[in-house]
Order: sequence, then C-alpha cells, then structure tokens
Amino acid sequence: MVEIVTIEAVSRERAGKGAARAVRREGRIPGVIYGAKQEPRLIAVEPRLILREINRHGWRSRLYDVKVGEESERALLRDVQFHPVTDRPEHVDFQRLAPGQEVRFAVEVAFLNEATCPGLKAGGVLNVVRHEVEVYCTPENVPDRFEVDLAGLTIGDTVHWSAVKAPPGVRPVIADRDFTIATIAPPTKGAEAASVASEPAAQPTPAKAAAPAKSAAPAKAAAPAKGTQPAAGKAAAPAKAPAKK
Repeated sequence: MVEIVTIEAVSRERAGKGAARAVRREGRIPGVIYGAKQEPRLIAVEPRLILREINRHGWRSRLYDVKVGEESERALLRDVQFHPVTDRPEHVDFQRLAPGQEVRFAVEVAFLNEATCPGLKAGGVLNVVRHEVEVYCTPENVPDRFEVDLAGLTIGDTVHWSAVKAPPGVRPVIADRDFTIATIAPPTKGAEAASVASEPAAQPTPAKAAAPAKSAAPAKAAAPAKGTQPAAGKAAAPAKAPAKK
C-alpha cells in the first residue's frame, strides 16, 4: 500500500494576497485543503515539511494526513507554487479525499534488474517514455509504485502497460490503447563512434610510383612560305647583272 505521511498545519482565518504575505512573513507557507464536496479550509504549513516531501520520489501518489489541531484530514499534495526568483515555496494545495472516492493519481514507475538486462549489457539504452502513470483508483487501493522487470529484455524490446501488474481496482487514465512505458533502444551514434575510434586504423597501401612521362620529340621547323624573307643568318642570293645593250 501507499505510504501515509502526517503533516502538521495551523488554521488561518483570512484569504487574499495580503493575508498570504503576512503568513509568509511569519515563516510559513499559506495553503488550502479542498475537495470531497466540502468547504475549502485555509491552512499554513512549515516550508521544510513541504520541501522534504517534494524532494522525495513519488510525492504525487503519497497520501497525507494533514493535522490541524485535533482534526486530521486525508489528502493528496496536488500543487506547490514557487517564487520565480528565489524558488522558495509560496503556496500549497491539498485535495481532500473521501473514503471510497475514486481519484486520479500519478504513480511512479520503478525499473528493476537494469544491471542484468541483456539489452543494456549489450550496449542498448533504456528509453523511459513514462516515469509516472496516471490512474484512477480509491485512496485505499492506490499503489506505492509500478514495477517493470527488465530481466530478459533485449535491444528493440518494448514494455507496454499490459506488462505492468496493477492491483485490482486500478485502471489507467489512457484506456484506448496499450501505451508504451519504456523501450530498449539501440546504442547511440556517439557510442558507436567511440567503439569505432577504439579499433586500430587500417594501414594505407603505398601508391604505385607514376611512370616518367616520355620526352616529346623536337618538332621539325616549318619551311618558309614563298615570298617571305629568308631567316636571319642566311646570305641573300646576288642580284643578276644588267643585260648588255
């Protein structure tokens, strides 16, 4: 069964921003308990109590007995508002629970046997699709967590809701399909690159030396065209003597 935690609170008389600021100046967090067809109840709690709970896993499905004086009310911790700069809790909402009332819970998913999972040992990656599963059930039947056994799963396997053993009277909010909880994904590209880098690089084969190119034969000089002057270095033919009269 789910864990039940007692939280001490004090009653406060006034609502509004001014009253809430006055509560914070006193070192407490203003809050409210609502639901179960009853009037909301204004309360104030110690900040350390709220911080202690939200820093623990599974606080969304944990049951709380909010004790105000001699009275105690069973409730869920539904929402915590934080200051945008200091990140200190500024307001807290509890939902009052009635016996036998079916309520929406967010139940944590726990994964077992990760160290012995064949797919993870082979280099696969656990891809968690849902860290929590929202279900409908009564406060008396809400489970502490859902357990998923990874033993025997290999790379490429998928865990669906049908593989989770839910207690009787617990039904998922998503009812139209057998939704995915997690998968065993193949190794990432970074891991593959690292494994390739660890292998010795192949030695390149020496390239063959290129054969020396044959020297081209000297080109023959072209004969001078008719009517052109002879090339330099050659004597010009003597002119004929004038004819005798």
